[in-house]
Order: sequence, then structure tokens, then C-alpha cells
Amino acid sequence: MLLELAEWLRALDSGFALFAYITFRAILSALTALGLSLWLGLPVINFLRRLKGGQPIRSDGPQSHLSKAGTPTMGGALILLAVILSTLLWADLSNRYVWVVLGVLVGFGLVGWLDDWIKVVRRDPKGLRAKHKYLLQSLFGAAAAVVLFVTADVPAATEFTIPLFKNVALPLGIAFIAVAYFWIVGFSNAVNLTDGLDGLAIMPCVLVAGALGIFAYASGHAVFANYLQIPAIPGAGELTIVCAAIAGAGLGFLWFNTYPAQVFMGDIGALALGAALGAIAVIVRQELVLVIMGGIFVVETLSVMIQVASFKLTGRRVFRMAPIHHHFELKGWPEPRVIVRFWIITVVLVLVGLATLKVR
Repeated sequence: MLLELAEWLRALDSGFALFAYITFRAILSALTALGLSLWLGLPVINFLRRLKGGQPIRSDGPQSHLSKAGTPTMGGALILLAVILSTLLWADLSNRYVWVVLGVLVGFGLVGWLDDWIKVVRRDPKGLRAKHKYLLQSLFGAAAAVVLFVTADVPAATEFTIPLFKNVALPLGIAFIAVAYFWIVGFSNAVNLTDGLDGLAIMPCVLVAGALGIFAYASGHAVFANYLQIPAIPGAGELTIVCAAIAGAGLGFLWFNTYPAQVFMGDIGALALGAALGAIAVIVRQELVLVIMGGIFVVETLSVMIQVASFKLTGRRVFRMAPIHHHFELKGWPEPRVIVRFWIITVVLVLVGLATLKVR
């Protein structure tokens, strides 16, 4: 929106040419999203309190969580609002990748909103039934995958890239749709499973979004992509604006979500952010790097899968409680210790993921 205005004003003053640079607009996008989150945070929290939208707490979980009953949830709406407004202000709205990611963000956000609404407003602790939630996620995920496949304009856009190796890419053909769908829906649920402690999920989202922004910028820049030996995806650089908005909005939300949380993200935020990160990784062809950088999300998901499989097959539990962050709580780790240590692990994993830019 403002990019078009800057282009018009450029004829009057060459200083407005600065807005043509993705890096400059990415900084403004992050600051705008951060400012919006901080500005709207308390009004949104007070509105959620009036809805009496308190988070239901599992009675079989850590006893320290019982005091969190009644804390407003659905705070992810604040993140989505800040990301969408910031992106619309600073991104090139003629870029199809921007609209695909925004579509994924809104679509999965609506699924999460419906689940949260049923839980906290209609007082049904089961929320949206699992099969209905998965069906809606599948519809939005498959739609995004099909759009990306149909609109792919270079061979690299549908190849599966193997990090650490030069010029190793597997042509996927129509199988690209399945891969894209799996990453979008899979990471949507992975982030949702991680969102169980104050600030636990949002900080890794911020870190991973920031790193994906670097990949997006490099992929969209022909010279950098060639030098780094990564897929060159024309137009992908504009996703740097979206990644910056996610990082800024996430930091603003963390101001209110840090321990002890004033508001929880809820499914509306977790499902949307996970799906958006998955979609961005698919577009820049860095699915495996996302698995590395988002290792915390992956481990949290695997812990649930292992726990369920073990209990069904042997009647025994591998962990004291799944997802795995609850396991450490029940072992006696204070909640802040679990949170910060998971953040530290994410920082290391993100640095490892970024290192793959040069290790070829």
C-alpha cells in the first residue's frame, strides 16, 4: 500500500526511492507490527476478559498450572491483526507469494478461532472436533499447495532441495502438492502442540521467522541465490516483509505473554503462525532447514506421537506427560527454566539452519 504511494512520491523527491529496498521495508514492517502489538495489547486483553474467554486447564497436568485458570486466551488474534496490517502497509501487494502466506495465515487463524470460541465462549472443553479441525486445515493447506504448484514459474519452485549439498534438488512434479500440504498442516499442528507454557511457542516462532526472512531475501535475489547455491525464486524476497512482521508482532505479543502470562495465544495464533512458517519454507524451498530451525516444534510433536503409540501398544508411557515440556515440569523443572532452555535450544538450531547457507 505505502510502496505504491512511495513510488508516486519518488517523482517528487528521490529520497522516497529508499522504500524500494526490501531491507528498509522489512525493518519498518517489524517496527510497525511491534508497535501495533504493544498499542493494542491491553485493549485486546480487556476485551477477551469481558468475553470471559479464560483458558481451560487440564486437571491431570502440572499443579502449578491450576492458577492459570481464567487467563484470557485467543490472544493470537492480536498477532494476526498486527501481521496483516503491517504486511498490507509495507509489502508489494502485487506479489502472489505475499497473498498466499496471508491467505494461509487467515485461513488457519479462522480454524483456530473456531476451536477457541467453542472452548472458551461456549464452554465446551473439547473444542472443535479433531476430524472437523483436520478437515478444515486440510482444505486450506491443500488450497495453498495447489496455488503454489499451478503458479510456479521456474523449475526450482517445485524441486525438493537438500541442504549441505551443491546442486542437489529432486524434481517433485505434482508430488510438490503433497509435500507443501504436509509442511503447512504439519507445522501448524506442531506449533499448536508447543504452545503450552507462557511464551514457549512465540519466541521460537519469532526466531524462525527472522531466519526464514533471511532465506527469503537471499532466494529472491538472483546474485545472492547464485552465490549461496540456493534455489532462486523470483518474488520470494518480498516474503522478508511478512517474516519481519511476524517477528515484530511476536515480540509485541511476548510482552504480555511472558511468564506469568496476561494472555495466551490460543489456537487462533498457534495454528496460523505454524502454517505461515510452513508455507514460507515451502516457497523458498527450505523445508528441511525449517525442520532443523523448528526442531523444538518437531520434538514436541514427536513426543506426543511416541507417547500415544507406546500407550496403545504396550500400555506404558514413555514420558510422564506429553508434550515433552510437561514432562520436564513434572520432573521438577520450574516453568521459566523449561521455557528459557527451550528458547536457548531454538537459538542454536536457528544458527545451525542459517549455517546451511554457506555449508555446501
